[in-house]
Amino acid sequence: MIVLGIETSCDECAAAVVNNGKILSNVIASQISFHAPWQGVVPEIASRMHTEWIHTVASEAVTQAGLAITDIQGTAATAHPGLLGSLLVGLHFAKAFAWARDIPFIAVDHMLAHLYACQLSFFSINASAANASAAQEAPAYPFLGLLVSGGHSIICRADNFDDITVLGTTIDDAVGEAFDKVAKHYSFGYPGGQAIDKLAQKGNSDAFAFPMPKLHKADKDGNDHRYDVSYSGLKTAVVNQLEQFRVKAKCKDEIDDSEAANERADIAASFQKTAIDILLRALFRAVEDTGLCTIVAGGGVAANSCLRTRLAEYAAGFTGEKKLKVIFPPPELCGDNAAMVAGLGEQYLLRGDRSPLNCTASARVRVFKKQYP
Repeated sequence: MIVLGIETSCDECAAAVVNNGKILSNVIASQISFHAPWQGVVPEIASRMHTEWIHTVASEAVTQAGLAITDIQGTAATAHPGLLGSLLVGLHFAKAFAWARDIPFIAVDHMLAHLYACQLSFFSINASAANASAAQEAPAYPFLGLLVSGGHSIICRADNFDDITVLGTTIDDAVGEAFDKVAKHYSFGYPGGQAIDKLAQKGNSDAFAFPMPKLHKADKDGNDHRYDVSYSGLKTAVVNQLEQFRVKAKCKDEIDDSEAANERADIAASFQKTAIDILLRALFRAVEDTGLCTIVAGGGVAANSCLRTRLAEYAAGFTGEKKLKVIFPPPELCGDNAAMVAGLGEQYLLRGDRSPLNCTASARVRVFKKQYP
């Protein structure tokens, strides 16, 4: 089934065409230069740019696929979660397209689409390399999902493309949000996640011993937050309490020029190491408790080189009865893109699911975040 997917949940204006799980086109118009002066996404600018670009981007996706508008057999668009103004632009465009062509339309969940990205192009992390290498087959259900982005940090059990059980999530900030805020504070660059990942490769990850959160209180329902994560404390430590966590404290007069030049890289490396440790501690608990031996990652932070390397090392040293497999999408499908939306939408449409044309967007999905305790 030839499906046109539309993705406008944040600041990427994207459209793609997918047919039988194969990506025919994947167009992404980035707004980075428009948001860079503020080192963060400005919602009003994002929605305005989507409005101006969406028709051109969608037309380009159809053209690159070598198709005509009349060849499209269905449309899919992100409906939640995300920036409400941005979501509405893409959602209404896809609905209008479907109505005008009298073809089916489906509204999809952004995070489920991230989890589905690996079904389009299969990439596996193994012990010999931190880079992705082609896998031979799609991950079999059930598996553990690791969804990490600027707005979400989710560990889940996936039993089908639309059937997940959230095991753990953030109680405050998401991992990608912490990357962005630390990068903004120290002017590391924008986007923050990419800037820190690059700078950290030049630094000493043991220069600062930042704290790990202690989520030990059970809530009223008895949940002990075993698989949950928290980044508010780490963000505060890096931004406001840096000197308390320096491994070898020195007076300013004792720090030479070379050490001062390296400190920014050390901050980035130490922060990144702790941020990934927080995430993996919860994930490894889920592996041990569920017995599931396949991990499928998705979201912008899934492109982080430290996360990929650490998971490769974990998979190599795994001593369970079965071999542990860790699967990542290629980097171009980690960030927000429309191919994952079209691919997931195709599955719904083939099953016969349809969304009413009066459906609307929502900024949040309640189960994707928790409160503490």
